[in-house]
Amino acid sequence: MIFVFACNLPSNRNTSPDLLATLQASTPFAGGASAPAPSAMPDFDEPTGKIVMTCQIVTKNISYEQICMVNADGSGYRRLTTEDDVRHYYPSVAPDGGSVLYSAYSKDTKRYEIYELNLVTNQTNVLTSAFGDLNAPEISPNGKTIAFTRFYVDPEKPTTWLMDRDGTNLRQVADIRAWDPTWSPDGSALLFASQVGNLSQLFIINVDGTDLHQVGNFPDLRGRSDWSTQDLIATYSGKSWKRELYIMNSDGSGQRQISPSGGNSQGPSFSPDGQWIAFTSYFDRYEVHGCEIYIMRVDGTDLRRLTDNEYCDYQPRWGP
Repeated sequence: MIFVFACNLPSNRNTSPDLLATLQASTPFAGGASAPAPSAMPDFDEPTGKIVMTCQIVTKNISYEQICMVNADGSGYRRLTTEDDVRHYYPSVAPDGGSVLYSAYSKDTKRYEIYELNLVTNQTNVLTSAFGDLNAPEISPNGKTIAFTRFYVDPEKPTTWLMDRDGTNLRQVADIRAWDPTWSPDGSALLFASQVGNLSQLFIINVDGTDLHQVGNFPDLRGRSDWSTQDLIATYSGKSWKRELYIMNSDGSGQRQISPSGGNSQGPSFSPDGQWIAFTSYFDRYEVHGCEIYIMRVDGTDLRRLTDNEYCDYQPRWGP
């Protein structure tokens, strides 16, 4: 079994939010007590790099999740994976921009394995074999280690693991319920979601398993989060079809909504320079197949849509 936190079934809402209205409702940081310190905010430039995502391409009237990629300016949208009858999830870009990691269902092991696709040669290598259902792989900033979520034995207790870049030397970070890990900017720690009572919250732990602590406090957190080079954390929280993006300092202070309200926004990912955020939202089509990839500046302004498809694009991860 594998849990995929992605698109949701539609609500009874019949009207779509007006995109201009949501843009106008977006409020930059005012430098108040609730906002991250001004020193944490970078100068703004145009977005660069590429964004990978899960794309629900329909083939032979059946929707199978594939991996797609688009340039940060919205150009060059293309499909990366080629197996029509294989489900792919949780892509991420290597720090050098040369490859993409993802999870896909293996017909041989009947499990989700972790793969790496070389963007130059188009060669795909499977990195794991029958180690449980594995997802959400991300490569460390130094390019040597992969963090991922492992579902094994008890599907209700996912755990966070590490392995070397070639898939060897697998080791568990901590024996607690944990999912959707992402790296600190210096690669010394991991940010992930875990359970606190009946709520999901964010935690940070050193890669050696020490100094586990909660950061932030959210009423309806899901999991998929990111940690920027400016030491800011972005995540999303809210009831089904009412989710919004939030940003805070890495110590949990300055928690603040940054997404324009009403788009059911989720799955944030920082640009490599920390100036922009990519995410999934439904601003233009508020229905089950209306999820597209958007970007905005880290202060919540300059909302832009990158994809425009009849199927769902979600789980974005930004790379160089």
